[in-house]
Amino acid sequence: MSKPARPGAAAVSGTQPGLVVASFGRHVLVETDTGQRVICHPRGKKNQAVVGDRVRWLPSQDEGTLEKIEERSNLFYRQDEMRTKSFAANLDQVLILIAAEPEFSESQLTRALIAAEAERIPPLIALNKSDLTEPFGRAWTKLAPYRTMGYKMLALAISPKTTPTNANDAQAAELLDLLRGKKTLVLGPSGAGKSSLTNLLVPQARVLTAEISQALNSGKHTTTSTTLYWVDADKEGARTTALIDSPGFQEFGLNHIEPMQLANYMPDFRAYAQNCKFYNCTHLHEPGCGVISELKSTAHASSISASRYRLYGELFAELSQTRY
Repeated sequence: MSKPARPGAAAVSGTQPGLVVASFGRHVLVETDTGQRVICHPRGKKNQAVVGDRVRWLPSQDEGTLEKIEERSNLFYRQDEMRTKSFAANLDQVLILIAAEPEFSESQLTRALIAAEAERIPPLIALNKSDLTEPFGRAWTKLAPYRTMGYKMLALAISPKTTPTNANDAQAAELLDLLRGKKTLVLGPSGAGKSSLTNLLVPQARVLTAEISQALNSGKHTTTSTTLYWVDADKEGARTTALIDSPGFQEFGLNHIEPMQLANYMPDFRAYAQNCKFYNCTHLHEPGCGVISELKSTAHASSISASRYRLYGELFAELSQTRY
């Protein structure tokens, strides 16, 4: 499978600029520079626009037609053997939300981080349910290799019952500080707390979701599609901080990643891959491999954990298999 198509041709005269804030099937909701929201349809059979895209659209009665997708700075997506799923474009960062209980999947976390690295999108890791002392302690320890790699990490205690009045003030302040002035995609498995996070930061999210569903005639909740919310919509100088809510997932395909490029997207591997004797080293069995040398070092504690090396081997085998 190839990478999702690049945005298309020159704009038609008379078009207006806009931002895609919701997408469902062939319909998208476009927000104008003045804050008005309009349903738009692509000219062809397939909609290639995703949330976060800057577009040019042409008014048509009470709706509009998508005429052009402006060039993207990035596109965050996953790909398996059957399909490509694009989440959002033109992101400043990806917030990967995982939970202490049930125990998060390190494989899913690694895959999401690799997808972010491949598009040069800075990731944040948030571990939810810090109020569950024992499970949270185990999960926080499990994340030690990722802190060592330099990934920004924060603890959260957010549930469906969390409101602005009973939220942990220190955690909320740290989170808002990290989000301020940026477009952030919230990514994570079902049950991690994405909807609770959105409802905490955007109290009117449920109302907005209902309005969007009605406008797009989808009749479905936002968990079935990706939606952009402005965290600062009611403040002066508004619409600078955006939260993009995405559907939960259980699988995260990386078929768009070349197996020989994997190590470049894993910070703990990347530093030592430069020391390999052979330029085409797979880091699995070759003599003179910098990665294997670091993994087996007896002079100091290895910077590459056994679990990360196992995940690398599994991913390399999976991605190599899909190419034959």
